Amino acid sequence: MGFLSGLMGNASEVDTEKLQAEFESILFDGETITQAYQVIRDMFVFTEYRLIIVDRQGVTGKKVEYHTIPFKSISQFAVETAGTFDMDTELKIWVSSAKEPLVKQFKSGTNIVAIQKAIAQGIFTK
Repeated sequence: MGFLSGLMGNASEVDTEKLQAEFESILFDGETITQAYQVIRDMFVFTEYRLIIVDRQGVTGKKVEYHTIPFKSISQFAVETAGTFDMDTELKIWVSSAKEPLVKQFKSGTNIVAIQKAIAQGIFTK
């Protein structure tokens, strides 16, 4: 991922083979990463069973939250692309146990379509 695209918030695809070793302690035996996208320090990691949202926090990014959303619990999702005056894109995921959706905002130019396609693939191919 280029430094400038990272600053702008653009999502870029991450090499899943490299992440597989890094996420060994997070994944269960036999679970493999199928796709991953990085936006600045955060990541969207897709396995055959779930979406893992990695939120690096703090100045150093050493504090990390791993938010798992099983595909079977996603009841709906929506993406909003950037417009003329609203330059941000947005992803909303409704989880069956929550009243309000999980909302993530991205800068204009983020490949939000690739992220929504990965979510759709996880939901509709199981």
